[in-house]
Amino acid sequence: MFRSLRALTMLACAWLGSYGAASAQPASDMLGAIRARGYLLCGVAGGTVGFSLPDSQGVMRGLDADGCRAVAAAVLGDAEKVRFVPTTAQNRFTALQSGEVDMLVRNTTWTLGREAALGLEFASVNFYDGTGFMVKTESGVREMRQLNGASVCVQPGSTTELNLADYFRSHGMSFSPLVIADLEELRAAFINGRCDAFTTDASSLAAFRYAQGPNADKYFLIPGVISKEPLGSVVRKGDFKFFDVVRWTHFAQLTAEELGITSKNLDSFADSNSPEVQRFLGRTGDLGKMLGLQPDWAVQIVRQVGNFGEMWDRNIGPLGVDRGINNLWNKGGIQYAPPMR
Repeated sequence: MFRSLRALTMLACAWLGSYGAASAQPASDMLGAIRARGYLLCGVAGGTVGFSLPDSQGVMRGLDADGCRAVAAAVLGDAEKVRFVPTTAQNRFTALQSGEVDMLVRNTTWTLGREAALGLEFASVNFYDGTGFMVKTESGVREMRQLNGASVCVQPGSTTELNLADYFRSHGMSFSPLVIADLEELRAAFINGRCDAFTTDASSLAAFRYAQGPNADKYFLIPGVISKEPLGSVVRKGDFKFFDVVRWTHFAQLTAEELGITSKNLDSFADSNSPEVQRFLGRTGDLGKMLGLQPDWAVQIVRQVGNFGEMWDRNIGPLGVDRGINNLWNKGGIQYAPPMR
């Protein structure tokens, strides 16, 4: 009897061990699903100049939109095989969790709570930002401390809402929040004087001001920020291969910029004697194979979308936002790619 019980126990342990190993495997095969579908589903904001906004032809433009295209170029070899799914600050995580989108690139801040509690993982940071404030120029407000007692327009479900409360509380100041979920309605409320100040990421505020055209001078972006807002791409936890692809897509664009490789001069590097360049081009090494991609995956990203600097100049440069800490590490910034080897 004891021998039989021992045998059953060992069998049960073996079964549980194999179950644990199986359950530790990726929950899905996003690369396979995307290839079978033929396009990438990418969640974006859909209404922010410089990041993701349809142009007059209905084509989504912006840094975030191009981030989606770069992943499509890596996975499918075609940057145009993307379907952009507009999401809000409140439904973006649900859209990703439910599988409505494969990934998010929509001004989303990387925080411990979001990564630990939502079953999501941040793969890269394409914009280091911070919470800022904008007021009407005629108000005379030029410093954040002058906002004591102000009414402030803010979106719910955002880190901005939390940063706002933290800042005023820590400085012994009071404020009245005007909380509106729809970004366009929120902007309209500020323009129409329903609140004294408008708060969100400083880059978004700069984009809003830029979009006002000849009326831009009516709005003043108060210098400084009150938080750290690392914005970037988000995927579901569990599929490590897809996570790696999204992360290294961004790193490939940084590496290309560091090496001086652009969409315009890419072909001139074919005969380079640099081992690093040859690995980047997929001519040596197995980097693509390691990621489950074609050897020229990084080439396709740069050829079709450009390096990170090109994306920045095309989308953020016109807003008048200084690149600052978003520059490469060797140019005074903190954008840094690990070695591609």
